[in-house]
Formats: sequence, structure tokens, C-alpha cells
Amino acid sequence: QVQLVESGGGSVQAGGSLRLSCAARGYTYDTYCMGWFRRPPGKEREGIAVIDSDGDTAYAESLKDRFTISVDNAKNTLYLQMNSLKPEDPAMYYCAASTRYSCAEVDFGYWGRGTQVTVS
Repeated sequence: QVQLVESGGGSVQAGGSLRLSCAARGYTYDTYCMGWFRRPPGKEREGIAVIDSDGDTAYAESLKDRFTISVDNAKNTLYLQMNSLKPEDPAMYYCAASTRYSCAEVDFGYWGRGTQVTVS
């Protein structure tokens, strides 16, 4: 079992930055891939970025210039640096972990409860 707890959300003005954190607890040794996802109000969940155990990353094309995913393995913590936030970025942001040899969204079996981001 892997427990994920997000933090760092809040309200920020357009053009501002936020850094989200996701602390992973429990049996994290089998984690192959971690990722960030978001669900805007009234919309479907969408993928933001993933990072695998080799440190390779992949991003949603529309977000790659503003968002950066990283991980501190010593702290078992995943991060998402978000810059130049826009009015379309408000959402509940979730981190997730996959223990399968895959970074496909369908293979993320562990999810946090999310942290809210608001842009004014």
C-alpha cells in the first residue's frame, strides 16, 4: 500500500507560481512511476506530467513550458512547480503512483486526495 498526501495548493494571482508537494508513505519500493493530474471544475481529469524510476519525464504538451515535475527520492516526495499560472489552471490537483511497469494513466493505482489551486 502507498499513501499519497498532496500539499501546497492555494490561491494565487494570474502570472504567479506555486509548488505542489506529494509525500509518499508506506511501501513505496515498488513504485515505478509517479504523476500529477488535475480536474478542472466541470471537466474531466487530465494528465499533467509523469516521472518514472529512471527520472525520465513526460508532459502534457500544453503545459510543458510552465510546469515542471521532479522527485526527491530521499524524502519520498514528488513536486510540481507551476509558473505563469493562468485563469484556466484552477483545478483540484492530484498526485498518483503506479507500481506497474507503466506510466499510463490507467495503471496509476494509488491516488492522493488532491490539493486545490485557484487563480484569480
